[in-house]
Amino acid sequence: MSRRVAIIGAGWYGFKPSIPDLSFREMMFEASMRAAESAGVDLRKDVDAFISCQEDYWEGIAISDEFAPEPIGGVLRPTFTVAGDGLQGIAQAFMMIRSGYFDVVLVESHAKPSDILDLSKVYEHALDPLYMKPLSPANPLFTAGLDAVAYMNRVGLTREDLAFIAVRNRNNGLRNPRASYASKITVEEVLEAEPYIYPMTRYEVAGFTDAAIVFILASDEVADRFTDTPVWVRGIGWATETGTGALAWHEWGRMKSMRIAADMAYKISGMKPVDIELAEVEDRFSFMEPLTLEEVRLAPEGAAAKMAAEGALDGGNLIVNPGGGSLSMGVQLEATGLARLLEAYLHLTGAAGPHQVDASTALVASWRGPPSYTSMVAILEGPIEVM
Repeated sequence: MSRRVAIIGAGWYGFKPSIPDLSFREMMFEASMRAAESAGVDLRKDVDAFISCQEDYWEGIAISDEFAPEPIGGVLRPTFTVAGDGLQGIAQAFMMIRSGYFDVVLVESHAKPSDILDLSKVYEHALDPLYMKPLSPANPLFTAGLDAVAYMNRVGLTREDLAFIAVRNRNNGLRNPRASYASKITVEEVLEAEPYIYPMTRYEVAGFTDAAIVFILASDEVADRFTDTPVWVRGIGWATETGTGALAWHEWGRMKSMRIAADMAYKISGMKPVDIELAEVEDRFSFMEPLTLEEVRLAPEGAAAKMAAEGALDGGNLIVNPGGGSLSMGVQLEATGLARLLEAYLHLTGAAGPHQVDASTALVASWRGPPSYTSMVAILEGPIEVM
């Protein structure tokens, strides 16, 4: 278990609200080809295993993983799927490589929400069948609103505090070519916008985008054959809250799964919160960015929103979501964690473009979204000499 794991290449396609001219399989192919080119890898010769993160409900196809091997190069090769966020696929690759049985593993995840006739019906079907689904809520994401109110009451946040998170992230996205929802807005415009989920308005809830994202990971024993700029996965963690529909024992206004996942990642990495210079964290709802920062121990309890307002998340010791996060880039369903990972990877390799920041370490945090309470955290370190 002494092997180290590196990201040696990445590829992506999309990040648009709708990509009508390509199927999700064609998007997977485009992203895989770009990842292979990025890593200098021959998919048919150099990759030992392939992982696709997807969920049948989002695809609208039963056993959708049957479509995974061909677009990503895994035909007649070890290929399997993870019904979860893309960071869970990265965790699988991390364990496989550290086991010593695999040297190079490809991880793919994608989203085509523009193909889904009614996203709200999918969310509604995911609600607890005994206590929640019979209520037929008008907005099945209402549990996010309950968490937002509980969090605000617990730490004393105002509506202006949350609105500023949306303003900051959507404005940050103006420098990011993958940020389809970036916009120049003000706190007043956020507060006066159409209500979406109480207490949040539409500017405080991320939209959806179509995207496919692919990462290629390798052991330290072979990474230098493919790249001079590996990004090391120092640690990774994940957790799911227990209970009926994850709600029976859920502590409103907190994200226990995020705290557990972060502690697991810190322990594996041997790093501490003070070592983190860049954070790409969950923000599909405005309240989730400050809550996540506090749960992963990058901000004291109740302090994250104030840090944002004072500019403490835009430079100095910690930079958070410089490309606008999900509020600007959208939610890519099961690929959302990989979208956050992609941003961190590009920054650590100096390839982020107009919104490039100076950082050598990063924390990536993703949440699968309501009504589930599954969280994933990865800790990365930029290119360093292999010992």
